[in-house]
Amino acid sequence: MRLLLSCSELGLGHVSRLIPLGKRLEQHGHELFFFSGGKAYELLQKEFKNTYKVTPISWYENAHGILTSASLLNMFFPLPLFNVEQNRFEIKNSNTWETIHRYYDLRENIYNVKPDVLVADGDINALRLALRWKIPSVYVANTIRPSFGVSTFLSPGERFLERYIKACQKVIIPDNPPPYTVSEYSIGNIDNMGITSRTEYVGGFVDTKPVRGGQEHIFAPISGPIGTRSQLLKTLLPVLEKAQTKCIISLGTPGKKASAKIGNCELHTWLTPEERKQAMMNAKIVVFSGGHATCFETIKYGKPTICIPTQPEQEGNGAKLEKMCCSIVAKNKKQLEKALKKMDTELDTYTQNVEALSEFSGRFRGLDRAVEIIESVKG
Repeated sequence: MRLLLSCSELGLGHVSRLIPLGKRLEQHGHELFFFSGGKAYELLQKEFKNTYKVTPISWYENAHGILTSASLLNMFFPLPLFNVEQNRFEIKNSNTWETIHRYYDLRENIYNVKPDVLVADGDINALRLALRWKIPSVYVANTIRPSFGVSTFLSPGERFLERYIKACQKVIIPDNPPPYTVSEYSIGNIDNMGITSRTEYVGGFVDTKPVRGGQEHIFAPISGPIGTRSQLLKTLLPVLEKAQTKCIISLGTPGKKASAKIGNCELHTWLTPEERKQAMMNAKIVVFSGGHATCFETIKYGKPTICIPTQPEQEGNGAKLEKMCCSIVAKNKKQLEKALKKMDTELDTYTQNVEALSEFSGRFRGLDRAVEIIESVKG
C-alpha cells in the first residue's frame, strides 16, 4: 500500500506516535510519504526518506507559555511575537492563514503520491484533503471534543471540523478503553458524535508492559516549546530545591549536555533515552505537565504523578488521572507544595492505584493493532 501520513506539530506527542507507527508499517512493506511542519518535520526527516514540509499551525506562545486570549485572537489576525529562540520580534501569521497554506501544501503533492490510504495524527487539514479527493482515511487522535480548559467560543468550530472525522473509515485512539481512558475528557462522547462503530481504543503506542524500579528521587521531565518549559521551571524549581528528597529535573533542551545542582535538585539540559528511563524507573514521584505520551510512560513504570498542566489537553489528562487516584493536579507553587506533602503521606495508596492501572494498560499492544486497522482499510 502507498500511505500518506501527516501529523500535527502542536506539541511533539503526535510525531512521537507517528515515528514508531511508520517504522512498523515500513517493516510490513508499505510505501510511506510523511508530511508535517516545524520540529515534527525535522524529526520525521531524520527517520524517513519521503518526508515533505508543510506550513505549521501553532498557538500564540511567548516566554510565559501559551497565551489563551492571544491565541483566540490569532485565529483570525496576525500578531507581533518575540521569538525567544531567534531573539527577535516577528509577525505570527493567523491560524486561518496557516490552515489555508497547509492545505495547499498537502494538495501540491497529492498527484505524485497517489496514496491508497491517508493516515492523519491530529491533522484535520489532511482529513479535509482526503474527503475532497475521496481518499480512504484513518484518524489517530487522543483529542476530539475536549471538555477541559477550552473556551466555549471554539465549540462551533469544533463541531464544524468533526465532519471530517465522521468521514473517516476508522478512528484509532491510542489509549486504554473506558473506563480507564486517560484522555477521556479530551476525546469526549463518541456516541454523541456518531463515530462509535468506526472507533477503536487500541492502547498506547509505546510498550506498556509493566516495569518496576526503586523509589529513590523525585523526577521532573520538562517538555514542550521554550515558553512552556520556562513556565514549568519557574513553578518547579523554587519548590523542589527545598525538598528533602533528591530531585532530578530534565530541562528538555537538546544540544550540548550540561548539568548543575541547585539546593537538592540536579538540573540537566537533557537526558539520553537510557538516562531518562532510569530516572523514571527509579522515581518515587514524577512531576510533569500531563502530556499523553508521558502519561503512559509513568503508567508503564507504575509511578504516582503530580500534574502541572500548561494547556487544555494536559489539564484533561491530569483530571482523569486524579479521578483514578493516580495523580494530583497542581497549578501553582502553593498547590505543588501541598501536593508533594499529600503524596508523601499517601504514597503507598497512590502507588498501588497506578500499578493497578499499569497492569491493565499492559494488556494492550496498541501499535500492532493500529497497523492491523490501517491495513484493513480499502479504497
